[in-house]
Formats: sequence, C-alpha cells, structure tokens
Amino acid sequence: MKHIVGFFAIFVSLAACGEMAEAQQPKKVPRIGFLWGSAPDAEKNRLAAFQQGLRDLGYVEGKNILVEYRYAEGKLDRSPSLVAELVQLKVDVIVVTFLPGTRAAKEATKTIPIVIVSFVDPVAAGLVDSLARPGGNITGLATLARDLSGKRLELLKEVVPKISRVGVLWDANAPGPAIAFKEYETAARTLKLQLQSLEVRGPTPDLEGAFQAAAKGRANALIVISNPVLRRYLKQITELASKNQLPSMHEAGSLVEAGGLMSYSAIDADLFRRAATYVDKILKGTKPAELPVQQPTKFELIINLKTAKALGLTIPPNVLARADKVIK
Repeated sequence: MKHIVGFFAIFVSLAACGEMAEAQQPKKVPRIGFLWGSAPDAEKNRLAAFQQGLRDLGYVEGKNILVEYRYAEGKLDRSPSLVAELVQLKVDVIVVTFLPGTRAAKEATKTIPIVIVSFVDPVAAGLVDSLARPGGNITGLATLARDLSGKRLELLKEVVPKISRVGVLWDANAPGPAIAFKEYETAARTLKLQLQSLEVRGPTPDLEGAFQAAAKGRANALIVISNPVLRRYLKQITELASKNQLPSMHEAGSLVEAGGLMSYSAIDADLFRRAATYVDKILKGTKPAELPVQQPTKFELIINLKTAKALGLTIPPNVLARADKVIK
C-alpha cells in the first residue's frame, strides 16, 4: 500500500512539474513578412497606417508580434530574392503591395498565407480565382481601377475643359501599369480624349525624356500611373509637370502633397489599416481561401490650390465643393 501511495505522489509531482513547465514555456510569437515595392521614405505613411491597424487589434511589435520588412526600392526584379528571405524565415503571413512582389510570393509558396493590397484587378492578373472565393493562399484588398480611371479623366476634363490630349506617364517594365494603361484607354474613348503613352523604364526612369515627348506630342494634361518605381520620384515628377505647365491627375494623394494638381483614389490609410485585420484573422486560424477579397469603401479627392494658381487655373466651385482635402 505504501508503495502505491508513494508512486501516486511521484506521479502527481511529475504532472505538476509538467504543467508548470508548460505554463512557463514562452508562447510562439507570430512573425509577419511585409514586402514593399518602393523605399522606406516613400512608404512611411502606408506603413504607419498598417502599424496602427495592428495596434488597434492589440498587437505590439517586438512583444506579441514580429514584422520583417523588406523593400525592393523600385528594383522590382529583386522581388523573388526578397520573398525567398521571408520564406526562409518561416513567416506566418506575407503581406505584399505590388504585382511583381505578389507574383513572386505566389510562385515561392503555396502554404504561407499571402495578404495583398492590390492596385490592379487580382482576378484579371491571375492572382485569385474570384473576389468572393479567392481559392489558394492569397486574399486581401484590391482597388479595381477601371471605374477610378474614368473618374480621374472626368475630373481632369471638368477642371480643364479644353484638354484634348492627355499624356500618361507609366513604367513599361512593370505589369501593373500596363494593365492600368489599358483601363485609361477604355475610359478615354468614352470621353473622346486622345492619350499619349509616356513610357519610362525602371528602376531609373528617363523622366526628362518623357516630358520632352509630352511637349513634342502637344499633350495638354497629365495622368501619372502610380507604382513603386515612380513613387520614388514624386518631387521630380511634380516639378516637371509644373515646368511644362501640365495640369496633372494622380492615383495617390502623396503626389498632390508633393506639388501635383489633383488626385482621386482610395484612402491609403484605410486600405493598410484593413490589411492588418486580414493578418489578424489568418493568425487566429481563418484560411485565406475563406476570406473574400474586399474592395475599398472610402475614396478621396485632393486638390492643390497652390499648384492650380501656378498653372493659371481656376478650379470650378462644384469640383472644389466635392474635394475631401484642399491644399492651400
């Protein structure tokens, strides 16, 4: 009997030690990989929004979540090697914001969930099966640009009614802008506007040459298709547009803050905060295939009145009244 009692005591003691060891064992901290297309300075506002989204959900970087940031700095051919680094680190989720990076991630892994913030249609780009049922390991947010492209051209024509030929500045080395250019072509035909393709090639685009071509082709307005390469040259682009007296419409508010005339776009801060909610759901066990790709719900029109004045333009009151933000 004493032997049985002694054995039971030892068993209880070992079980208690096991429970204590399990309680003391540190909980695995999830690791996120975030791949950016441009340089840190160009992405700081978007990054701040994503980080705020994490904090709103109770995550504190370095404590209960780790984030590995990688920046292509406009050299989009670096995407596969940067993705490979993240895969090697065995991250739990990869967040990516540009098409070559997303394609590289899709090729690199079929198991690690991928959250996208896409500025092209992910179905047309072959990233997901459908918005409602993405399938595979990719989900996230997507700005479907076709309607926005037409809206931008409409706004440009309202502000400058006499325009007939619009130069479109885009990076011909990147797949996303090529899709976007076709969307502008469709919208321009409806509005009876001519487009002039102002192709540049990253990572070091010949912007001076593009604006010389615009002048030679007698473009009287400008659309800039945003991508990681051109995001690095915000100031130079807006200065050249001003120098060439070209009213410009942009796909991101950051170019208007840098001196462009107008932008109409989804609100970046909203998109990147919402990207954090996808990360949270995936970390809590939801499969990417079960999360529909969502479209933005908030859009903003930004107008730079200082630039308008320098161009000798008067913004019509009905357009000004619709602006969400006016830079004076």
